[in-house]
Amino acid sequence: MKNMLFALFTLACAQVASAQKVAFEEFTLDNGLHVILHQDKSAPVIITSVMYHVGTKNENPNHTGFAHFFEHLLFEGTENIGRGEWMKIVSGNGGTNNANTSVDRTYYYEVFPSNNLELAIWMEAERMLHPVINQIGVDTQKEVVKEEKRLKVDNQPYGNVINVVKENLFIKHPYRWDIDGKTEHIDAATLEEFKAFNKKFYVPNNAVLVVAGNFETSEATKWINKYFNPVKKAPAVEKIAITEEPITKTIQATFEDPNIQIPAIVAAYRVPSMKSKDARILELISTLLSDGKSSILYKKIVDDKKMALQVGAYIMQQEDYGMYIIYGLPLGENTTASILKEIDEEILKLQMDLISERDFQKLQNKIENDFVNNNATVEGIAENLATYYLLYNDVNLININIKNYLSITREDIRNAAKTYLNSSQRLLLDYIPSKEKKLN
Repeated sequence: MKNMLFALFTLACAQVASAQKVAFEEFTLDNGLHVILHQDKSAPVIITSVMYHVGTKNENPNHTGFAHFFEHLLFEGTENIGRGEWMKIVSGNGGTNNANTSVDRTYYYEVFPSNNLELAIWMEAERMLHPVINQIGVDTQKEVVKEEKRLKVDNQPYGNVINVVKENLFIKHPYRWDIDGKTEHIDAATLEEFKAFNKKFYVPNNAVLVVAGNFETSEATKWINKYFNPVKKAPAVEKIAITEEPITKTIQATFEDPNIQIPAIVAAYRVPSMKSKDARILELISTLLSDGKSSILYKKIVDDKKMALQVGAYIMQQEDYGMYIIYGLPLGENTTASILKEIDEEILKLQMDLISERDFQKLQNKIENDFVNNNATVEGIAENLATYYLLYNDVNLININIKNYLSITREDIRNAAKTYLNSSQRLLLDYIPSKEKKLN
């Protein structure tokens, strides 16, 4: 009976997947730029986005922060878009735009009313072909990124948690430094070094262009060829291939944060690439442990025992290695040690026993929900198409990745917990209030 129910549920999910199928076309220009088109005539907008395969892991250890810096710098202007005019052109034509950086890639995009397709394509081609990188732009953006770091990291409660985790989990891999990098590296960098970074990484054969929304394919193809073909192909970017030795002994670390009054305990594990099946399994374990008020850790530690203000578990998906992080903030007289003990008890259960059929069914429901939500907007579809091409090497995962999640079994969950969530394989971080009072 159980097998029959599972088969019916899987069939239902397959029908959802079919109904939500994302149609796309793709081709590659002579200069190596890969292009993906997703036409949706029901959308009132078009999205033009470019994802470059460059993130913090591509930086020199003595020149960190460059990728995030370029997220800002490449809005300064081009040979045909004056300094300060980029945002004015976008807003003046009813659009919005933004960009974001990760350890693995940088993503730029515009959202326009659907009658502005040529403008959107031209602007992204301008960014790639004719960026103006000069001293006034560099000096301006240095102050911008410094202020952003002060607001989001230095003055933010618990703002340094991820940075401290990274520098302890990674010894050789460039994931060990944070996205902002060291302020002194950006300050010391010369204009020629910034120009060289742009010339090396922000090139057509290191990028994917996605156009999504309400447009005519023939027109999009014409304008893409017109504006992007003149961009010259660059030497291939060398792939990062750095292997970390396995963690075999608990790493102990302490960090004092002047912005907090309540300590936190953080247990962090180095786990496989986002492209692996095990990364997907660990994502489901996160859902079990801390997604919602009925999740294992929240219900036990926060709701029932009232030992913690907050607990959480999540996986940071990355191209080469991921990070699995579990944390807790004690309530009242409870200690971080007592919170960790409760967390470890639940991990041990996952390692020893199969999760219940009921919990497994909840996971299946979550998979279906997430699949629908991830492709619910044309903006989301555009970013997913770019990500699946650039980081997973398979655009069609946007349609079939649900099957990969549905293939995960209760035994897989138990095995992954046994393999990756052991005390000898983790960092234990005591994240505590600073002993010295913060000066305002």
